[in-house]
Amino acid sequence: MGGIIGIESIIYGVEDLDQCVRYFEDFGLHLSARADREAIFELEEGSSVLIRPLADAVVEGQKLTGFGVQQVIWGVRDQKNLDRLVARLRNVTDVAIDADGTARFLDCDGIAMGLRIYDKRTIWGAPEPVNSYGNVQRRNANRKWRVKANPKTIQHVVFHAPDPEASFAWYRDNLDFRLSDIQEGIGVFARAPGTNDHHNLYWLRADLPGLTGATRFNHANFGVEDIDEVMVGANYMERQGWKKSSWGLGRHRIASSIFLYLPCPAGGEAEYGTDSDSLDDSWVPRRWSWLFGTMSFMHNLQPWILEEVPWEVDFVEGYAPAKPVAPHPDQAADAAVKAGGVEAGAALPNPTHGKLLAAGKAMTESQK
Repeated sequence: MGGIIGIESIIYGVEDLDQCVRYFEDFGLHLSARADREAIFELEEGSSVLIRPLADAVVEGQKLTGFGVQQVIWGVRDQKNLDRLVARLRNVTDVAIDADGTARFLDCDGIAMGLRIYDKRTIWGAPEPVNSYGNVQRRNANRKWRVKANPKTIQHVVFHAPDPEASFAWYRDNLDFRLSDIQEGIGVFARAPGTNDHHNLYWLRADLPGLTGATRFNHANFGVEDIDEVMVGANYMERQGWKKSSWGLGRHRIASSIFLYLPCPAGGEAEYGTDSDSLDDSWVPRRWSWLFGTMSFMHNLQPWILEEVPWEVDFVEGYAPAKPVAPHPDQAADAAVKAGGVEAGAALPNPTHGKLLAAGKAMTESQK
């Protein structure tokens, strides 16, 4: 597999260091070191979250605005791969090598990135067996009880970027990233070549209605074991007085992942995530309509998605196999034809029209 094997560390630039330390401790991260102007949290996979005052985290020349993650350090399998990637990067950007061997650079969007040899540890989950009618996997046993969440991985980060498809192309050409999925008109999901995560990076269009157009951090996803741990974590955070999630518990269709986003004083949102799709290089990327891909369900249904949306997804051109994705048998087009509302083969009105502005405004409000 490819040289980059995941996120080795993320570096936040914040306004109130003490408040952010308390937040991430309540969130379930392990505080391993604390100084006047820095706190370091370590996760079981070996990755780290560093919290610094904004002035200490900002990199000269970067284009990111606002608080949140200012730098992402990608973990590389070994020195040979690190040297190979640095040599390629030097054709397109300046690369500085730190005393500890970390290679630092700005990507095509002016976001500070780094490469470092990463001794990533394998985490073995042990989720409770699930019972269903006719399929009993757990008998004479309770599910495990938790007090709070304990995230063990950093699964992905998200940034607002001016041209998500151009951003992906840069990472594909220079760092071997793989395309996972495209959310039409919204953003692009990509994964590092040495992982099976659905995505490690997502670029969200910075000029969407309700956003500012600036390049900035959106959220980081922290992996937990199962849906129980997601909700135990959410309940614990609420009991500690932190702001509640605006969307609540949900599942994306893209990546199939369970999500819960929490407003974060360090910037953007912190996401508990679990049960995401696992991909390899045999995966064929999909192109999803933005509303259909957003969610399979959402506890706090938002005004811009109150109506059922059509099942709109297809393979990305250039990656496509011989036939398109099979449509859902009950999709809106079939129902309309059977009801006599439209002629067979006619285009249906786009039910997502006018909802993008509302969604963008809601996204902005959730991060205030």
